[in-house]
Amino acid sequence: MATISTQTVSSLSSFYSSTPQWKYDVFLSFRGKDTRNNFTDHLYVALKQKGIFTFRDEEKLETGKSISSELMKAIEKSRFAIVILSRNYAYSTWCLDELVKIIGCMKEMKMTVLPIFYDVDPSTVRKQVGIFGQAFAKHGKRFKDYIEKVQTWRTALREVANLKGWHVQARPESQIIQNVVGELCHKLGYAFSENTENLVGIISRVEKLESCLDLGSNDVRIIGIWGMRGIGKTTLARVVFHMVSDKFEGCCFLANVRGVCEKDGLVRLQQQLILQILNENMSVQDVNEGVLVIKNRLHHKRIFLVLDDVDQFNQLDKLAGNQVWFGLGSRVIITTRDKHLLQTLGVDEIYEANGLTYDESLHLHLLSLKAFKKGHPPEDYLKLSEDFVYYAHGLPLAIEILGLFLCGRSINEWKSTLKRLKEFLENEILQVLRISFEGLHETEKEIFLNIACFFNHMEKRKVVEILNYLGLFPEFGLGVLFDKSLVKFHDDHTLWMHDLLQEMGKNIVYEECPKEPGKRGKLWLFKDINDVLTKNTVSSYLDNLSMYPTILFKPFDGLKFIQLKNSLKLIETHDFNEIPNLEKLVLEGCCKKLRSLPSKFEIESLEILILSGCSNLKRIPEFGENMESWLRDLNLFGCSKLENLVTKKSAEEVDVSGIATGLLPYSNALFRTLKKLAFSGFMPRSPNCMGLLSTSLSGLSSLTKLNLSYCNLVGLLSISFSGLCSLTSLDLSYCNLNAIPNDICCLFSLKYLCLSGNNFSCLLESIAQLSRLYWLLVDNCTSLRSWPKLPLNIIYIVGKDFTSLETLQDLLQPNSLLTCLCLSNCSKLVDNQGFIDMFFAMIINSLWHPLFLSGIHDIVFPGSEIPKWFRHQSIGDEVSIPYSLLCNECLGIAVCVVFCSHSHHQIHEDNSLYCCLIVNGKQINSTPGIIGIVPLLDHIWLLYLLPQFYQYEDIKSLWECNANGFSQIGIKILSKCWDLKTNKIIPSMVKAKKCGL
Repeated sequence: MATISTQTVSSLSSFYSSTPQWKYDVFLSFRGKDTRNNFTDHLYVALKQKGIFTFRDEEKLETGKSISSELMKAIEKSRFAIVILSRNYAYSTWCLDELVKIIGCMKEMKMTVLPIFYDVDPSTVRKQVGIFGQAFAKHGKRFKDYIEKVQTWRTALREVANLKGWHVQARPESQIIQNVVGELCHKLGYAFSENTENLVGIISRVEKLESCLDLGSNDVRIIGIWGMRGIGKTTLARVVFHMVSDKFEGCCFLANVRGVCEKDGLVRLQQQLILQILNENMSVQDVNEGVLVIKNRLHHKRIFLVLDDVDQFNQLDKLAGNQVWFGLGSRVIITTRDKHLLQTLGVDEIYEANGLTYDESLHLHLLSLKAFKKGHPPEDYLKLSEDFVYYAHGLPLAIEILGLFLCGRSINEWKSTLKRLKEFLENEILQVLRISFEGLHETEKEIFLNIACFFNHMEKRKVVEILNYLGLFPEFGLGVLFDKSLVKFHDDHTLWMHDLLQEMGKNIVYEECPKEPGKRGKLWLFKDINDVLTKNTVSSYLDNLSMYPTILFKPFDGLKFIQLKNSLKLIETHDFNEIPNLEKLVLEGCCKKLRSLPSKFEIESLEILILSGCSNLKRIPEFGENMESWLRDLNLFGCSKLENLVTKKSAEEVDVSGIATGLLPYSNALFRTLKKLAFSGFMPRSPNCMGLLSTSLSGLSSLTKLNLSYCNLVGLLSISFSGLCSLTSLDLSYCNLNAIPNDICCLFSLKYLCLSGNNFSCLLESIAQLSRLYWLLVDNCTSLRSWPKLPLNIIYIVGKDFTSLETLQDLLQPNSLLTCLCLSNCSKLVDNQGFIDMFFAMIINSLWHPLFLSGIHDIVFPGSEIPKWFRHQSIGDEVSIPYSLLCNECLGIAVCVVFCSHSHHQIHEDNSLYCCLIVNGKQINSTPGIIGIVPLLDHIWLLYLLPQFYQYEDIKSLWECNANGFSQIGIKILSKCWDLKTNKIIPSMVKAKKCGL
């Protein structure tokens, strides 16, 4: 492992340097009568097996004949020369002329010369004694009139004898040949077949893949490279193949397995594998015989095999069935677009190939190499180049294709091409990407097209819900698309499809009927939707109709979901009862003109009705007797003018936040089977509203979530919570409470409790009885002076702006599981050193608790001093530790940051700090952070990270860095601020003053 890693940077440093256009890798100089049919022949075959292009003169020339001009050119066009100095070498004037030319090229053209002393001693060659002396005695007589020529030969022999080489004497010839070939492979590096100047951004990928290969171990490892088409999987595999192939007894790169298998079958691939590794042109009758040959002939051989572009499990099963097929130390790399194939085979590790990281300089460099044949675009093409780079969205294949297409074209042609691309995907890119689509099942194709047309960048949960309405089995189908690198899930919940794949999907739908949108399966453009709605020809999912003043629905038997969210010009709707299978109706935010709905709903299938934000809506429909399966989710949030809330059935989720409490007497039946209820921001219409609310809450034994935030209700203490035995979440924030209701402590199922923005001076002592409470939010409780003992299982506490809080005596307990505590702007708690010591004592006690899975502890509180036991401290936002202080048994990483606000910056609520771990200059992916901070004075962020916080790859690289001699580990604190008004990142008002590690 160390050998490759130390070579990587130096090998790749030649990427951007210009090199001569060599025709041959190696020129062989030898005396035919001595070694042509033995050593030289064996060496030539070994070089050829490794793909090293070697020139060997096959002519049997008579002694004394002049060297040909063709041979002179062959020497000049060779990058290396191997000179095999045998007993009779000096007798041949032909060989001596070759040698003089080789030494000249070594000096003038930087040729590398490697001598092999075959059955002669280097000193014999250098001093020209013994048999070499006898040869020159003959030459002295024969060329007595050309003594300068003889002297030139002598000088060339002395120079070659002084070079480092190999002495074949009393050593196995096979071992010498193996050493020579290995040395050449190493020196040739990437120059085998790659145009290294075009491999932009390859260095970091090579390093990660070589880490997966773990060449230092003697086990057999199979590594998968997985990613979307055009992302650079094959290039990466080929580069690493050429880097390390000299370390194996046999190597084989099977390119385009998918294409070859479709055209010629698996037997052809098996024969190619056997030929490349064993150098045997073997006849294989069928696939099963091929499997037997591979297993029997290679299970004791240390081989390196690359299977490129695999798309069927049968290909893997018949070419590299499992690790036992190959000898110890063997490595197999598989490139594929299908992650499931790799999981089914049981590979040792999967390397995910991503696009170029958004480093615009890398993107521009790649585009410029293709379009302008140089490293940076001309100034007048720079802006256009940046636009094309943005269009390609990090996909190397697309950047290369566009660069080649634009090469030699004028600025006007570039502009025209860019405009065309915004409507029509470049055909060559389309053909490459479409291969992935065509391999899908029809159901997965339909999911793919729906995502491309409607759902890219949407929340996964919402997409699954809609696709379920369409009967497309999304849980399975999305998994297939993910495995085939067609979609990703950002932060595990946002669905993401590459822009070019999205364009391809839209193009597929467009091609269904280019001239008649109504005959396409999906519509997403306003002009197309307008056309088919006015002609009543639409038959698919309706969305993005926010510009329509009026919409008239005709019967659609297959329509299950209507979403008219934020349709600001919607005035009225037709009778939804004519849509018999409607299950979900979303009219959120249709607030400006929509005042009423049909007087009555008779839709037996309706389950979800969302009317939130319809502030002018006065009446909702009555629900008919035949609606046996009534709404399970009713959202009337913000319908402040609503005059009726009449129902004869029950629901599971209801949000009536912001409507009048005077409606409650008419809706008691609504609450029988409630699980989630939101009354946030109630506006009382009568003095007895509290009694009505109390009556409504009584007996709700199934209720799990209750939101009463922003209800400024004086009599709230009279409400009983004792009957809410299933309640897990309670929000009483900003309710103007002077004291906490006593029976909250009877809610033994409670996990989440929000008491922010109230006026109480202390928390109930009995809160410690809430053994399942994990989250406690008490922001802006400015009158709070002290804490009681809290439940031991509590994990997360946020208590910002406690301006009266003076003591934390009972907050932390040695056996507590608390992992996150934020006490920002609590001005009376400055520099509480005892609190820091208590926090770390608590961490040590909870390290191996089975409930502690996150791997992170952090607290934020006022302070300006880093504890002295942080031996490594630095002013500013970063600090490093020498690697020699690390070890594999390290319990974790402790970080302490002092931060403050920029006095001249406007205060924003969405300031964030992130802690980046950096190993030998490279940032580890996982970055813990704190968000929503507005520090009014200096604060301390104390952070403790355990190994389980980081992904396996991060931990592996951390310890490998230590084992392989990396110099340091460090942290860098980053600050960000997101402006909610402009949806842009702006300069953060928060900065790190100093940090310790």
